[in-house]
Amino acid sequence: MIGLGTYAFFWQHSDRVPEPLSLVGAFEATRALDVDLFQICDYAPLEAMGDDRLRDAASAARDLGLTVQLGTKGIEPERLARFLAIAEIFDARLVRSMVHGPDSRPTLEQAGAWLRGAIGAYESAGVTLALETYEQVATADLVSLVEAVGSPRLGICLDPANVVARLELPRDCVELTAPHTANVHVKDFAFARQPGWVGFIYSGAPMGEGLHDYDHLLAAVRPRERGVDEIVEHWLPWQGAPETTVRTEREWTRRTLEHLRRTS
Repeated sequence: MIGLGTYAFFWQHSDRVPEPLSLVGAFEATRALDVDLFQICDYAPLEAMGDDRLRDAASAARDLGLTVQLGTKGIEPERLARFLAIAEIFDARLVRSMVHGPDSRPTLEQAGAWLRGAIGAYESAGVTLALETYEQVATADLVSLVEAVGSPRLGICLDPANVVARLELPRDCVELTAPHTANVHVKDFAFARQPGWVGFIYSGAPMGEGLHDYDHLLAAVRPRERGVDEIVEHWLPWQGAPETTVRTEREWTRRTLEHLRRTS
């Protein structure tokens, strides 16, 4: 299924715009685009919500016919337990996380111990935990970690844009993770020369105009055949003014959805 995530509304949620979009507003905007899936990913206000507010948000999503997924950072036992409880409120069947969190950088051995201790509860609840590819952990190490834990409810959230920062090739990342991919983050990316030709800026690009070979990802991972969801997000730089930035963010979302629907 094609979905939108909070990173597709990054600037619309931001306090840099005059009227930041609420979570329910993002739900409504998602539904208006004829999308049925929303991933609440790294959305700081979520963790500050009490259960009553969480239930209200979950009710709003259900009323709109949206399926919800969750996303956080870190795999400390208390964090995974808390997000499993939030997943129950939203009827979410996937939680995306990262091995390193805001306050923890476990060794791979420690990460394995934490995951083995937590994954049984996820299995019992029918919730998948998907660990994202990113630069702090080599893709090969992430795959080894998932294989060592060996749970059908532990997989990988594939975002090949992230691993470029550790000089990994996106295509290599896709091929290594393909058997374990449980979720895909969809965005294009590109390099541009900085002024004065003194280095590069690595940033987002409109879908289909950057370096991401998404056809290769579709062939290697086969997300539509395997029921792996594709979540749209962006790395959109600030465009100089709130109105221009929000308009561009919405346009990138529209273009990405068109691209995904055209290739389905």
